[in-house]
Amino acid sequence: MADAPEQRARTRLRGWLILAALYALVVVVLPRPDTVTPEGWRLAAIFLCVIVGMIVEPLPASALVLLGLTAMTANGTPIKQALGGYAEPSVWLVILAMLIARTMLDTGLARRIALLFIRAFGSSSLGVSYALLATDITLASGVPSITARTAGMIAPIAVRIAELFQSAPGPTANRLGAYLIAGIYQGSGVACAMFFTGQASNILGANLARTLVQVEVSWSSWFVAAVVPGLASALVLPWVVQRVMRPEVRRTPEAPAFAAAELARMGPMSTAERITLAVFAGVGLLWMTSAWHRLDVTFVALAGFGVLLVTGTLAWETAMREKSAWDVFVWYGGLLRMGELLNGTGVTTAFATSVGALFAGIPWLVVLLAVLVVYFYTHYAFASITAHMLALFPPFVVLLVGLGVPPPLAVYSLLCLANLPAGLTHYGTTPAPILFGLGYVSLRDWWRVGFIVSLANMALWLTVGFGWWKMIGLW
Repeated sequence: MADAPEQRARTRLRGWLILAALYALVVVVLPRPDTVTPEGWRLAAIFLCVIVGMIVEPLPASALVLLGLTAMTANGTPIKQALGGYAEPSVWLVILAMLIARTMLDTGLARRIALLFIRAFGSSSLGVSYALLATDITLASGVPSITARTAGMIAPIAVRIAELFQSAPGPTANRLGAYLIAGIYQGSGVACAMFFTGQASNILGANLARTLVQVEVSWSSWFVAAVVPGLASALVLPWVVQRVMRPEVRRTPEAPAFAAAELARMGPMSTAERITLAVFAGVGLLWMTSAWHRLDVTFVALAGFGVLLVTGTLAWETAMREKSAWDVFVWYGGLLRMGELLNGTGVTTAFATSVGALFAGIPWLVVLLAVLVVYFYTHYAFASITAHMLALFPPFVVLLVGLGVPPPLAVYSLLCLANLPAGLTHYGTTPAPILFGLGYVSLRDWWRVGFIVSLANMALWLTVGFGWWKMIGLW
């Protein structure tokens, strides 16, 4: 049996061979559209290799993106243009929000919020699930890291509550733990879908929407579009998961008592917590009302971050050690620029023109619904919401708008539904392997719950969602 280093080396080699074959296939074999230059076609091949590379992973995503930018520069893109994504305000918005989230975790504010929800609503297993989902949704309004929220802030509390009822991985998992963990994961996609800051790829998608079809997506406009179908999903999903998983423990009076005891042990809010809460609430309020005061959302985040630094609530050394935030900064800034450069080649327009001809004469609403279903369930092939969105959002949104779908409807339906498919598999997004690795939920149950919840989500967002979008004038 090969040892771990040898296996990793073979995995890397296989990944590089796949990418080399893919590049050759696109550049040498596939016919280049007449409207696309040879340089633009090679750039498209490089972009596609980066996206596929995020799936086969010969290197971490950030390293792949840097190599992709290097290849694009060698292909003729000026280096200043290739690196221009790192000057985009939205890239800084992501990292600033993640550093604010780090402070919420370090000061104990995120834990306090979760415990307050548990104390208020946790007298039953269903109530505990709702309380954990409410925590995720609350934090998603300003924390663009699904991993930090779901795996770092919420899952430890769920595990502790399961342990109160002697529910551990293995024979006792179905007492409570399996239901709570499955509910947390399925709810995380809803939290992501409800907010512009639900996760980093949402902001990336909003930038692509502006570049590709000239639709401006803001924090407030996303919230207005997603709040009604999102709340519908949030109300239904814990109940659906409970019907599928059927925990043995239904009444959980110990959970509110545990939350109350933990809150008492934490004591009154510290000065650091109060400052962090003021920053979190203030930034969120200013984001929500940005249509009125016209303050740039990145400036608001930068001001909030500055308050944390000046007050000593967040030390610069702590910010520098937050590797996940800087990692996101590297791959996000690079991918944002790649997407913009790809759009300039005319490849997405050529795709939309050629594929759109196949749907001539079919009502655009039928095409939109079919595309959304395909868009949703192709996530079985992806281990990253970001990779999924980058691969399919640009061509699909251009295709749909070209077929007559109102641009805002095409954009918001695709962006919101980019998040929900994460629940399909145990690898659907970054916290999935962490939660699955806890051992409470079997692989069979994970996929079974994921598929059933996907049907509920699709039913809600394609009915309640479309009805709401009609009411607010998206179509």
